[in-house]
Amino acid sequence: MKLDQIDRKVLDILQANAKITNAQLSKEIGLSPAPTLERVKKLEQHGIIQSYHAHLDREKVGLGVTTFVQVTLTGHKKEVTNSFVNKVNDIPEIIECHHITGSGDFFLKVIAKDIPAYQKLLLECINEIEEVASTQTMVILSTFKESKVLPIPV
Repeated sequence: MKLDQIDRKVLDILQANAKITNAQLSKEIGLSPAPTLERVKKLEQHGIIQSYHAHLDREKVGLGVTTFVQVTLTGHKKEVTNSFVNKVNDIPEIIECHHITGSGDFFLKVIAKDIPAYQKLLLECINEIEEVASTQTMVILSTFKESKVLPIPV
């Protein structure tokens, strides 16, 4: 699906405020409500808009520690990778999992209540995955930019 200028504007507005009403969205993009709703539905049907979420403050819900964990696997066969990914998907504290190039194989973003909770998760869950050869943890001290808004190319 090719995005036009109106589609891009719809996506920018919905990324900033997914709770906006169709009537308000239509005013902001300069179309009547019916064609605005059609555009949003088309963007959803093509998988460009995948879902709508509430963005939570991690600390206010009791998740005070965020870490990045570089994981090196025991091997690089497809079965090893697939098995690792399946096990990672069962650990809710792992909120992102990226297959990477370089010195490691995967980069995980992990959240936990505090350092002891993270240590327990690392020792009892992540390091216990049989495909894991080694891990290296980087604790996030401060975050200066974290955007959930994608810069849509023209």
